[in-house]
Amino acid sequence: MVTAELAVLLPALVLLLVVSLRAVAVGVAELQCVDAARVAARSAARGDDPAAAQRAGQAVAPAGATVSVRTAGGQVAVLVRASVRVLPGFSLPVRAQAHAVSEGVP
Repeated sequence: MVTAELAVLLPALVLLLVVSLRAVAVGVAELQCVDAARVAARSAARGDDPAAAQRAGQAVAPAGATVSVRTAGGQVAVLVRASVRVLPGFSLPVRAQAHAVSEGVP
Protein backbone atom coordinates (compact mmCIF):
# COMPACT_ATOMS: atom_id res chain seq x y z
CA MET A 1 0.00 0.00 0.00
CA VAL A 2 2.66 2.51 0.96
CA THR A 3 4.61 1.86 -2.24
CA ALA A 4 1.62 2.72 -4.44
CA GLU A 5 0.93 5.95 -2.57
CA LEU A 6 4.59 6.90 -2.75
CA ALA A 7 4.63 6.22 -6.48
CA VAL A 8 1.76 8.68 -6.93
CA LEU A 9 3.03 11.28 -4.49
CA LEU A 10 6.68 11.44 -5.58
CA PRO A 11 6.08 12.82 -9.11
CA ALA A 12 3.70 15.41 -7.70
CA LEU A 13 6.31 16.54 -5.20
CA VAL A 14 8.98 16.75 -7.92
CA LEU A 15 6.66 18.83 -10.10
CA LEU A 16 5.89 21.14 -7.17
CA LEU A 17 9.61 21.56 -6.51
CA VAL A 18 10.35 22.39 -10.17
CA VAL A 19 7.54 24.95 -10.35
CA SER A 20 8.68 26.55 -7.09
CA LEU A 21 12.29 26.83 -8.25
CA ARG A 22 11.24 28.39 -11.58
CA ALA A 23 9.03 30.90 -9.72
CA VAL A 24 12.05 31.88 -7.63
CA ALA A 25 14.11 32.27 -10.82
CA VAL A 26 11.51 34.66 -12.25
CA GLY A 27 11.55 36.69 -9.03
CA VAL A 28 15.35 36.88 -9.03
CA ALA A 29 15.38 37.99 -12.68
CA GLU A 30 12.84 40.72 -11.90
CA LEU A 31 14.97 42.00 -9.01
CA GLN A 32 18.04 41.99 -11.26
CA CYS A 33 16.11 44.02 -13.86
CA VAL A 34 15.06 46.56 -11.21
CA ASP A 35 18.65 46.87 -10.00
CA ALA A 36 19.95 47.24 -13.56
CA ALA A 37 17.42 49.96 -14.35
CA ARG A 38 18.33 51.88 -11.20
CA VAL A 39 22.06 51.60 -11.85
CA ALA A 40 21.71 52.78 -15.45
CA ALA A 41 19.38 55.66 -14.52
CA ARG A 42 21.69 56.81 -11.74
CA SER A 43 24.70 56.64 -14.05
CA ALA A 44 22.99 58.65 -16.80
CA ALA A 45 21.66 61.19 -14.29
CA ARG A 46 25.21 61.80 -13.02
CA GLY A 47 26.12 62.88 -16.53
CA ASP A 48 27.67 59.69 -17.87
CA ASP A 49 27.34 58.98 -21.56
CA PRO A 50 24.13 57.02 -22.34
CA ALA A 51 26.25 54.20 -23.79
CA ALA A 52 28.25 54.02 -20.53
CA ALA A 53 25.02 54.03 -18.52
CA GLN A 54 23.71 51.23 -20.71
CA ARG A 55 26.87 49.18 -20.11
CA ALA A 56 26.57 49.78 -16.36
CA GLY A 57 23.00 48.51 -16.40
CA GLN A 58 23.91 45.57 -18.62
CA ALA A 59 26.54 44.48 -16.09
CA VAL A 60 23.83 44.09 -13.42
CA ALA A 61 21.01 42.80 -15.65
CA PRO A 62 20.28 39.11 -16.11
CA ALA A 63 21.90 37.32 -19.06
CA GLY A 64 20.24 38.14 -22.36
CA ALA A 65 18.50 41.27 -21.08
CA THR A 66 18.24 44.48 -23.09
CA VAL A 67 18.85 47.87 -21.49
CA SER A 68 17.63 51.04 -23.20
CA VAL A 69 18.50 54.51 -21.92
CA ARG A 70 16.63 57.65 -23.05
CA THR A 71 17.47 61.19 -22.02
CA ALA A 72 15.33 64.21 -22.82
CA GLY A 73 15.02 67.60 -21.15
CA GLY A 74 17.02 66.66 -18.08
CA GLN A 75 15.01 63.49 -17.55
CA VAL A 76 16.46 59.99 -17.79
CA ALA A 77 14.31 56.93 -18.47
CA VAL A 78 15.69 53.40 -18.47
CA LEU A 79 13.87 50.26 -19.53
CA VAL A 80 15.28 46.78 -18.91
CA ARG A 81 13.67 43.75 -20.53
CA ALA A 82 14.51 40.10 -20.07
CA SER A 83 12.95 36.75 -20.79
CA VAL A 84 13.05 33.97 -18.21
CA ARG A 85 12.72 30.40 -19.41
CA VAL A 86 10.22 28.72 -17.13
CA LEU A 87 9.78 25.43 -18.94
CA PRO A 88 11.15 24.15 -22.23
CA GLY A 89 9.45 26.18 -24.91
CA PHE A 90 7.84 28.61 -22.45
CA SER A 91 9.37 31.89 -21.29
CA LEU A 92 8.00 34.75 -19.23
CA PRO A 93 8.87 38.36 -20.06
CA VAL A 94 10.25 40.45 -17.20
CA ARG A 95 10.73 44.21 -17.35
CA ALA A 96 11.61 47.11 -15.09
CA GLN A 97 11.76 50.87 -15.49
CA ALA A 98 13.62 53.61 -13.65
CA HIS A 99 13.47 57.37 -14.00
CA ALA A 100 15.83 60.04 -12.74
CA VAL A 101 16.47 63.76 -13.07
CA SER A 102 19.89 64.77 -14.40
CA GLU A 103 22.22 66.54 -11.99
CA GLY A 104 22.18 70.32 -12.28
CA VAL A 105 18.59 70.41 -13.58
CA PRO A 106 16.27 72.36 -11.26
